[in-house]
Amino acid sequence: MAFQSDTSFVPTPPPGEDELPYDDGEPMESQRHRKQMGLLIEVLELLWKDRDDVYVSGNMAIYFSELQAKKNDFRGPDVFVVLDTVRRERKSWVVWQEDGRTPDVVIELLSETTEKVDRTDKMRIYAKLLRVPEYYLFDPFTGVLEAHALDLATMSYVPVAPGASGDVASPRLHLGLGVRRGTYHGIEADWLRWLDAEGHVLPTGEEQARAAEEQARAAEEQARAAEEQARAAEEQARAADERARAAEEQARAAHDEAQLLAARLAEYEQRFGKLPGGGAP
Repeated sequence: MAFQSDTSFVPTPPPGEDELPYDDGEPMESQRHRKQMGLLIEVLELLWKDRDDVYVSGNMAIYFSELQAKKNDFRGPDVFVVLDTVRRERKSWVVWQEDGRTPDVVIELLSETTEKVDRTDKMRIYAKLLRVPEYYLFDPFTGVLEAHALDLATMSYVPVAPGASGDVASPRLHLGLGVRRGTYHGIEADWLRWLDAEGHVLPTGEEQARAAEEQARAAEEQARAAEEQARAAEEQARAADERARAAEEQARAAHDEAQLLAARLAEYEQRFGKLPGGGAP
């Protein structure tokens, strides 16, 4: 008698990034919001281009429980960073596929339609469920930046006071965040920028290219100035050589004249005797 294996008790594996929706269906509020998200992500990817243990993304769904996935209740941070992970392409961030890793830093870009959710539901989820250590809020149109740190005792966020310059530190990333006036992709505005330990703005690809171009132009100008200095030095050397040649000719002429006078004197003394006082004729 043949027996058929009963698979009714085999647990169904939870869905992964290939099965779960990865777009929250909510487009960025404005062109400014989209550009700001791209700027923050681009700079970190350039900064860490040689690292494979960090992941940076934005507007991507984060799944932290199967119930949440079944209810289709997911959150997509505008910008988030995960350390100590594997850098690879992902459709969404599924916590149970990432060995329980959750973001270390989340940045939400405020707008009139999202600010309430960013300050309530998302803040609660990031603190109590995902336990994100650092949470930042930035309004691309007002330029107001807020920093929050996770209090492990209460599993809630507490405000972090900015420095004297208005910048805030990201202890997890060993970077800073500050608002700087500038132009990005043709839009002049107060942008939220990543800063290095000295408070210098970390450049975008366009800024790196512009700096390289300026350095090349400066090097070309220095080379041109050095060439002009060399040419001037060569002309000075040529002028000095000509002066030395002229002095040599003058000395030779003076020597020849002195010899001529000495010969005349000797001839005169031979014919008439020495002059009184020994002078020349």
